[in-house]
Amino acid sequence: MPRGLNRKQPCETFPSPRGGDRIGRDRAKFGVSHFSFKFNPFRRGVAKVPPALRRNKEEVLLASVTLRELLESGSHFGHKTNRWNPKMKPYIFGARNGVYIIDLQKTLHLFKEAMDFLKEVASKGGDVLFVGTKPQAQEIVAEEAQRVGMPYVTVRWLGGTLTNFATIKNSIARLVELDGMKEDGTFDLLAKKEAVRREKDRQRLDKFLGGIKNMKNIPKAMFIVDAGHEHIAIREAIKLGIPVISMVDTNANPDGVDFVLPGNDDALRSVRLFVSRLADTVSEGVALRKDGKAEAAMAGDDVAKEILEAAEKGEETPPAASEKAPAGDIPAEVEPAAEEKATVDEPAG
Repeated sequence: MPRGLNRKQPCETFPSPRGGDRIGRDRAKFGVSHFSFKFNPFRRGVAKVPPALRRNKEEVLLASVTLRELLESGSHFGHKTNRWNPKMKPYIFGARNGVYIIDLQKTLHLFKEAMDFLKEVASKGGDVLFVGTKPQAQEIVAEEAQRVGMPYVTVRWLGGTLTNFATIKNSIARLVELDGMKEDGTFDLLAKKEAVRREKDRQRLDKFLGGIKNMKNIPKAMFIVDAGHEHIAIREAIKLGIPVISMVDTNANPDGVDFVLPGNDDALRSVRLFVSRLADTVSEGVALRKDGKAEAAMAGDDVAKEILEAAEKGEETPPAASEKAPAGDIPAEVEPAAEEKATVDEPAG
Protein backbone atom coordinates (compact mmCIF):
# COMPACT_ATOMS: atom_id res chain seq x y z
CA MET A 1 0.00 0.00 0.00
CA PRO A 2 1.49 3.40 -0.96
CA ARG A 3 2.76 5.55 1.85
CA GLY A 4 0.14 7.84 3.35
CA LEU A 5 -2.82 5.95 1.92
CA ASN A 6 -5.13 4.80 4.69
CA ARG A 7 -8.49 3.54 3.57
CA LYS A 8 -9.91 4.05 7.07
CA GLN A 9 -8.98 7.74 6.89
CA PRO A 10 -9.65 8.80 3.30
CA CYS A 11 -8.34 12.02 1.87
CA GLU A 12 -10.43 15.09 2.73
CA THR A 13 -12.25 16.82 -0.06
CA PHE A 14 -13.72 20.29 -0.23
CA PRO A 15 -16.87 21.40 -2.02
CA SER A 16 -16.77 23.24 -5.29
CA PRO A 17 -18.94 26.28 -5.98
CA ARG A 18 -20.03 24.46 -9.13
CA GLY A 19 -20.57 21.19 -7.26
CA GLY A 20 -18.75 17.89 -7.51
CA ASP A 21 -15.46 16.55 -6.23
CA ARG A 22 -12.48 18.71 -7.21
CA ILE A 23 -9.70 16.43 -5.99
CA GLY A 24 -8.77 15.23 -9.47
CA ARG A 25 -8.74 18.69 -11.04
CA ASP A 26 -6.78 20.29 -8.19
CA ARG A 27 -4.24 17.45 -8.20
CA ALA A 28 -3.62 18.03 -11.90
CA LYS A 29 -3.70 21.84 -11.63
CA PHE A 30 -1.46 22.29 -8.58
CA GLY A 31 0.63 19.14 -8.89
CA VAL A 32 -0.49 17.89 -5.48
CA SER A 33 -0.86 14.19 -4.81
CA HIS A 34 -3.49 13.22 -2.29
CA PHE A 35 -1.45 10.08 -1.63
CA SER A 36 1.20 12.12 0.18
CA PHE A 37 -0.93 14.30 2.45
CA LYS A 38 -4.41 15.70 2.92
CA PHE A 39 -4.83 18.70 0.69
CA ASN A 40 -5.86 21.87 2.53
CA PRO A 41 -6.71 24.74 0.14
CA PHE A 42 -6.03 27.32 2.88
CA ARG A 43 -2.65 25.91 3.94
CA ARG A 44 0.04 28.55 3.70
CA GLY A 45 2.84 27.97 1.23
CA VAL A 46 1.20 25.14 -0.68
CA ALA A 47 -0.33 26.67 -3.75
CA LYS A 48 -2.37 29.63 -4.82
CA VAL A 49 -5.85 29.33 -3.38
CA PRO A 50 -8.64 29.47 -5.96
CA PRO A 51 -10.37 32.89 -5.92
CA ALA A 52 -13.78 31.45 -5.10
CA LEU A 53 -12.41 29.69 -2.05
CA ARG A 54 -10.39 32.73 -1.03
CA ARG A 55 -13.53 34.87 -1.00
CA ASN A 56 -15.34 32.32 1.08
CA LYS A 57 -12.54 32.34 3.65
CA GLU A 58 -12.56 36.13 3.89
CA GLU A 59 -16.32 36.15 4.40
CA VAL A 60 -16.01 33.65 7.24
CA LEU A 61 -13.30 35.74 8.89
CA LEU A 62 -15.32 38.93 8.62
CA ALA A 63 -18.41 37.26 9.99
CA SER A 64 -16.52 35.91 13.00
CA VAL A 65 -14.78 39.16 14.01
CA THR A 66 -17.53 40.34 16.35
CA LEU A 67 -17.94 36.86 17.76
CA ARG A 68 -14.20 36.68 18.41
CA GLU A 69 -14.31 40.02 20.22
CA LEU A 70 -17.11 38.78 22.43
CA LEU A 71 -15.16 35.64 23.23
CA GLU A 72 -11.94 37.54 23.96
CA SER A 73 -13.79 39.88 26.31
CA GLY A 74 -15.27 36.96 28.25
CA SER A 75 -18.85 37.90 27.40
CA HIS A 76 -19.86 34.24 27.23
CA PHE A 77 -19.23 33.51 30.91
CA GLY A 78 -22.40 33.53 33.02
CA HIS A 79 -22.86 32.83 36.72
CA LYS A 80 -22.64 29.52 38.53
CA THR A 81 -25.35 27.00 37.82
CA ASN A 82 -26.77 27.36 41.33
CA ARG A 83 -27.28 31.10 40.74
CA TRP A 84 -29.42 31.48 37.67
CA ASN A 85 -32.80 32.72 36.55
CA PRO A 86 -34.84 30.13 34.61
CA LYS A 87 -36.13 32.89 32.32
CA MET A 88 -32.62 33.16 30.86
CA LYS A 89 -32.68 29.55 29.70
CA PRO A 90 -33.30 30.44 26.01
CA TYR A 91 -30.03 32.41 25.96
CA ILE A 92 -27.82 29.74 27.58
CA PHE A 93 -25.61 27.53 25.43
CA GLY A 94 -24.67 25.06 28.16
CA ALA A 95 -22.64 24.65 31.33
CA ARG A 96 -18.91 24.08 31.86
CA ASN A 97 -17.33 23.37 35.24
CA GLY A 98 -20.42 24.56 37.08
CA VAL A 99 -20.66 27.85 35.13
CA TYR A 100 -23.28 28.66 32.53
CA ILE A 101 -22.06 29.58 29.04
CA ILE A 102 -24.08 32.22 27.17
CA ASP A 103 -25.06 31.56 23.56
CA LEU A 104 -23.17 34.33 21.79
CA GLN A 105 -24.80 33.59 18.45
CA LYS A 106 -28.08 34.81 19.91
CA THR A 107 -26.25 37.73 21.51
CA LEU A 108 -24.94 38.80 18.11
CA HIS A 109 -28.40 38.71 16.58
CA LEU A 110 -29.96 40.67 19.43
CA PHE A 111 -27.04 43.11 19.44
CA LYS A 112 -27.70 43.91 15.79
CA GLU A 113 -31.37 44.64 16.51
CA ALA A 114 -30.46 46.90 19.43
CA MET A 115 -27.91 48.80 17.34
CA ASP A 116 -30.44 49.41 14.56
CA PHE A 117 -32.99 50.69 17.07
CA LEU A 118 -30.54 53.03 18.82
CA LYS A 119 -29.35 54.43 15.52
CA GLU A 120 -32.94 55.21 14.55
CA VAL A 121 -33.64 56.89 17.90
CA ALA A 122 -30.51 59.04 17.70
CA SER A 123 -31.16 59.97 14.07
CA LYS A 124 -34.56 61.36 15.10
CA GLY A 125 -32.95 63.54 17.77
CA GLY A 126 -33.96 61.49 20.79
CA ASP A 127 -31.83 61.14 23.91
CA VAL A 128 -30.51 57.75 25.01
CA LEU A 129 -30.02 57.52 28.77
CA PHE A 130 -27.03 55.36 29.80
CA VAL A 131 -27.38 53.75 33.22
CA GLY A 132 -24.66 51.83 35.05
CA THR A 133 -24.37 52.30 38.81
CA LYS A 134 -22.43 49.15 39.68
CA PRO A 135 -18.72 49.77 40.38
CA GLN A 136 -17.52 47.91 37.27
CA ALA A 137 -19.60 50.10 34.97
CA GLN A 138 -19.51 53.59 36.47
CA GLU A 139 -16.37 54.92 34.83
CA ILE A 140 -17.01 53.21 31.50
CA VAL A 141 -20.61 54.43 31.21
CA ALA A 142 -19.70 58.01 32.13
CA GLU A 143 -16.81 58.07 29.67
CA GLU A 144 -18.75 56.68 26.71
CA ALA A 145 -21.89 58.73 27.35
CA GLN A 146 -19.89 61.95 27.56
CA ARG A 147 -18.09 61.02 24.35
CA VAL A 148 -21.35 60.88 22.38
CA GLY A 149 -23.09 63.69 24.29
CA MET A 150 -25.80 61.60 25.94
CA PRO A 151 -27.14 61.72 29.53
CA TYR A 152 -26.05 59.11 32.05
CA VAL A 153 -26.54 57.93 35.64
CA THR A 154 -23.60 56.22 37.35
CA VAL A 155 -23.78 56.86 41.11
CA ARG A 156 -27.25 55.90 42.33
CA TRP A 157 -30.62 55.81 40.68
CA LEU A 158 -32.84 58.27 42.51
CA GLY A 159 -36.41 57.07 42.80
CA GLY A 160 -38.62 59.16 40.53
CA THR A 161 -35.85 60.20 38.16
CA LEU A 162 -38.22 59.51 35.27
CA THR A 163 -41.67 59.19 36.82
CA ASN A 164 -41.21 62.43 38.81
CA PHE A 165 -39.09 64.24 36.29
CA ALA A 166 -40.74 67.61 36.99
CA THR A 167 -39.28 67.65 40.50
CA ILE A 168 -35.95 66.40 39.22
CA LYS A 169 -35.88 69.29 36.75
CA ASN A 170 -36.16 71.74 39.65
CA SER A 171 -33.10 70.17 41.25
CA ILE A 172 -31.28 70.31 37.92
CA ALA A 173 -32.11 74.00 37.60
CA ARG A 174 -30.67 74.55 41.07
CA LEU A 175 -27.51 72.71 40.05
CA VAL A 176 -27.13 74.83 36.92
CA GLU A 177 -27.60 77.97 39.00
CA LEU A 178 -24.92 76.93 41.51
CA ASP A 179 -22.53 76.00 38.69
CA GLY A 180 -23.01 79.45 37.20
CA MET A 181 -22.36 81.12 40.56
CA LYS A 182 -19.12 79.21 40.93
CA GLU A 183 -17.92 80.03 37.42
CA ASP A 184 -18.65 83.78 37.55
CA GLY A 185 -17.04 84.19 40.99
CA THR A 186 -20.20 84.81 43.02
CA PHE A 187 -19.02 82.36 45.66
CA ASP A 188 -16.05 84.60 46.37
CA LEU A 189 -18.35 87.48 47.25
CA LEU A 190 -20.32 85.49 49.83
CA ALA A 191 -19.46 84.93 53.45
CA LYS A 192 -17.15 81.97 53.92
CA LYS A 193 -19.72 79.88 55.76
CA GLU A 194 -22.39 80.56 53.11
CA ALA A 195 -19.98 79.81 50.27
CA VAL A 196 -19.00 76.46 51.84
CA ARG A 197 -22.65 75.53 52.32
CA ARG A 198 -23.54 76.28 48.71
CA GLU A 199 -20.48 74.42 47.43
CA LYS A 200 -21.56 71.34 49.38
CA ASP A 201 -25.02 71.60 47.88
CA ARG A 202 -23.52 71.92 44.41
CA GLN A 203 -21.29 68.87 44.87
CA ARG A 204 -24.17 66.79 46.20
CA LEU A 205 -26.43 67.70 43.30
CA ASP A 206 -23.66 67.19 40.77
CA LYS A 207 -22.92 63.74 42.20
CA PHE A 208 -26.43 62.47 41.53
CA LEU A 209 -27.67 64.73 38.71
CA GLY A 210 -24.54 65.83 36.91
CA GLY A 211 -24.96 63.22 34.20
CA ILE A 212 -28.51 64.30 33.33
CA LYS A 213 -27.91 68.03 33.75
CA ASN A 214 -28.44 68.64 30.02
CA MET A 215 -31.41 66.27 29.61
CA LYS A 216 -34.36 68.56 28.85
CA ASN A 217 -37.07 65.90 28.49
CA ILE A 218 -37.77 62.23 29.12
CA PRO A 219 -35.32 60.09 27.10
CA LYS A 220 -36.54 58.16 24.08
CA ALA A 221 -34.56 55.04 25.03
CA MET A 222 -32.49 53.75 27.92
CA PHE A 223 -29.45 51.48 27.94
CA ILE A 224 -28.69 49.60 31.16
CA VAL A 225 -25.61 47.58 32.02
CA ASP A 226 -27.13 45.20 34.59
CA ALA A 227 -30.87 44.53 34.48
CA GLY A 228 -30.88 42.92 37.91
CA HIS A 229 -29.03 45.78 39.56
CA GLU A 230 -31.12 48.51 37.90
CA HIS A 231 -34.58 47.01 38.40
CA ILE A 232 -35.98 50.30 39.77
CA ALA A 233 -34.92 52.18 36.63
CA ILE A 234 -36.50 49.48 34.46
CA ARG A 235 -39.73 49.70 36.43
CA GLU A 236 -39.94 53.46 35.88
CA ALA A 237 -39.20 53.05 32.17
CA ILE A 238 -42.00 50.49 31.84
CA LYS A 239 -44.49 52.91 33.43
CA LEU A 240 -43.58 55.62 30.94
CA GLY A 241 -43.29 53.32 27.92
CA ILE A 242 -39.58 53.99 27.39
CA PRO A 243 -37.82 51.20 25.44
CA VAL A 244 -35.07 49.50 27.45
CA ILE A 245 -31.89 47.94 26.09
CA SER A 246 -29.97 46.05 28.74
CA MET A 247 -27.15 43.62 29.33
CA VAL A 248 -28.66 40.61 31.07
CA ASP A 249 -26.57 37.98 32.80
CA THR A 250 -27.72 34.43 33.58
CA ASN A 251 -28.79 35.42 37.11
CA ALA A 252 -31.06 38.33 36.07
CA ASN A 253 -34.70 38.59 35.07
CA PRO A 254 -35.16 39.75 31.45
CA ASP A 255 -38.80 40.74 31.98
CA GLY A 256 -39.43 44.37 31.11
CA VAL A 257 -36.39 44.61 28.85
CA ASP A 258 -37.32 45.32 25.23
CA PHE A 259 -33.89 44.46 23.79
CA VAL A 260 -32.16 41.74 25.81
CA LEU A 261 -28.39 41.54 25.36
CA PRO A 262 -27.23 38.30 27.01
CA GLY A 263 -23.70 38.78 28.26
CA ASN A 264 -21.29 38.96 31.15
CA ASP A 265 -22.11 42.20 32.97
CA ASP A 266 -19.39 41.75 35.62
CA ALA A 267 -16.19 41.65 33.54
CA LEU A 268 -14.71 45.04 32.71
CA ARG A 269 -13.72 44.09 29.16
CA SER A 270 -17.19 42.75 28.43
CA VAL A 271 -18.92 45.84 29.81
CA ARG A 272 -16.60 48.15 27.86
CA LEU A 273 -17.22 46.25 24.63
CA PHE A 274 -21.00 46.47 24.93
CA VAL A 275 -21.12 50.09 26.06
CA SER A 276 -18.57 51.38 23.53
CA ARG A 277 -20.20 49.66 20.54
CA LEU A 278 -23.65 50.94 21.43
CA ALA A 279 -22.23 54.41 22.02
CA ASP A 280 -20.65 54.28 18.56
CA THR A 281 -24.06 53.39 17.14
CA VAL A 282 -25.64 56.40 18.86
CA SER A 283 -22.89 58.59 17.45
CA GLU A 284 -23.65 57.33 13.95
CA GLY A 285 -27.32 58.17 14.42
CA VAL A 286 -26.47 61.70 15.58
CA ALA A 287 -24.26 62.14 12.51
CA LEU A 288 -27.12 61.06 10.25
CA ARG A 289 -29.36 63.69 11.78
CA LYS A 290 -26.75 66.39 11.30
CA ASP A 291 -26.47 65.48 7.63
CA GLY A 292 -30.18 66.07 7.24
CA LYS A 293 -30.71 62.78 5.41
CA ALA A 294 -32.51 60.99 8.21
CA GLU A 295 -35.37 63.49 8.34
CA ALA A 296 -36.08 63.15 4.62
CA ALA A 297 -35.93 59.37 4.76
CA MET A 298 -38.25 59.15 7.78
CA ALA A 299 -40.75 61.74 6.52
CA GLY A 300 -40.91 60.21 3.08
CA ASP A 301 -41.70 63.68 1.72
CA ASP A 302 -41.12 64.13 -2.00
CA VAL A 303 -40.49 67.87 -1.60
CA ALA A 304 -37.83 67.23 1.06
CA LYS A 305 -36.14 64.71 -1.21
CA GLU A 306 -36.16 67.19 -4.11
CA ILE A 307 -34.59 69.87 -1.91
CA LEU A 308 -31.85 67.50 -0.76
CA GLU A 309 -31.14 66.33 -4.31
CA ALA A 310 -31.00 69.92 -5.55
CA ALA A 311 -28.63 70.88 -2.73
CA GLU A 312 -26.29 68.01 -3.60
CA LYS A 313 -26.26 69.04 -7.30
CA GLY A 314 -25.79 72.72 -6.44
CA GLU A 315 -29.07 73.71 -8.06
CA GLU A 316 -31.66 76.17 -6.83
CA THR A 317 -34.39 75.00 -4.50
CA PRO A 318 -37.37 73.67 -6.50
CA PRO A 319 -40.46 75.88 -6.43
CA ALA A 320 -43.12 75.19 -3.85
CA ALA A 321 -46.38 73.46 -4.71
CA SER A 322 -48.24 76.78 -4.65
CA GLU A 323 -45.86 78.23 -7.25
CA LYS A 324 -46.18 75.19 -9.51
CA ALA A 325 -50.01 75.34 -9.49
CA PRO A 326 -51.33 78.96 -9.62
CA ALA A 327 -54.79 79.65 -8.28
CA GLY A 328 -56.10 80.50 -11.72
CA ASP A 329 -55.44 76.99 -12.98
CA ILE A 330 -57.64 75.37 -10.33
CA PRO A 331 -60.88 74.04 -11.88
CA ALA A 332 -64.04 75.86 -10.92
CA GLU A 333 -65.65 72.80 -9.39
CA VAL A 334 -62.79 72.51 -6.86
CA GLU A 335 -63.30 76.03 -5.52
CA PRO A 336 -65.80 76.19 -2.63
CA ALA A 337 -69.11 77.92 -3.12
CA ALA A 338 -69.76 81.39 -1.75
CA GLU A 339 -71.88 80.06 1.10
CA GLU A 340 -69.12 77.62 2.08
CA LYS A 341 -66.50 80.39 1.98
CA ALA A 342 -68.55 82.53 4.30
CA THR A 343 -68.99 79.65 6.68
CA VAL A 344 -65.28 79.01 6.75
CA ASP A 345 -64.35 82.66 7.24
CA GLU A 346 -66.83 83.26 10.03
CA PRO A 347 -65.49 82.49 13.53
CA ALA A 348 -67.15 79.70 15.46
CA GLY A 349 -69.98 80.73 17.81
